[in-house]
Amino acid sequence: MTTTPGAPLVHDTPTPAKARPLPVDWSGDAPFPGRWVGGVSLVAGPLLLGTGVLLRLPFHFFFPEQLAARVEHPGLMAASYGTFAVGTVLLWPALVTLASRIGRRSPGLALWGGVLAALGLFARTFHAGVDHLAFQLAERQGATAATRFVDETYGAFHVFSALNLAVMGGWLVLAVGAWRSRELDPVRALALAATAALPLGVLKGTTPLSVVAVAGLCLALVPLGVTVLRDGPAPRRATVLRWTATIVATVVLMTLIGQAG
Repeated sequence: MTTTPGAPLVHDTPTPAKARPLPVDWSGDAPFPGRWVGGVSLVAGPLLLGTGVLLRLPFHFFFPEQLAARVEHPGLMAASYGTFAVGTVLLWPALVTLASRIGRRSPGLALWGGVLAALGLFARTFHAGVDHLAFQLAERQGATAATRFVDETYGAFHVFSALNLAVMGGWLVLAVGAWRSRELDPVRALALAATAALPLGVLKGTTPLSVVAVAGLCLALVPLGVTVLRDGPAPRRATVLRWTATIVATVVLMTLIGQAG
């Protein structure tokens, strides 16, 4: 907004999105996080979660075997738990997008399902931090020492234990909301509800229920993500290249700064 003494207030004309070097479309069902972030999250989050679950499939579910596997197969287990953690974090824009679409017809279910599911993601991210610490202990002190330490501290209280119900319940509420709002058909809504069966806690391996849960999540969200991405004009190639270069540079810079402490 510009002003001149004695003259009426004049509002600046916003720069058209196409004229910006990195345009952002602040419109649609979920202006935040937007069509592209929400759509990519709906596709990539479930696929990364599923990759993490499948990579640890050869090893027994309980934590002693998970710690032993980290010592014997460090690269494979690092990839498994890393992709699972990244998939968990990437699901938050997917939740916002899904809840926004549900909220058009079922605002109550969208609100509580979204809140509970988001709290569940916070809990899983906390568990991922504990997993990382336990694995570092196993690599430096051996699987036996790490197993003994985890066994002695497994039931220790932490504030995120209060969110265990949210880890499971949020997906169930969202599934009901997605079905009632007709965002998902009954089969895909049931598949979304199956996500509640994904085991929670620290150092959890893969079970048949884990595979069913992530398969259900992929069936429910990946096609929706494709729909979201297609719901609007495609960006120009130059815009895609600029955004890609900016995101890659930002990720590299954040990684370097993070490693520096």
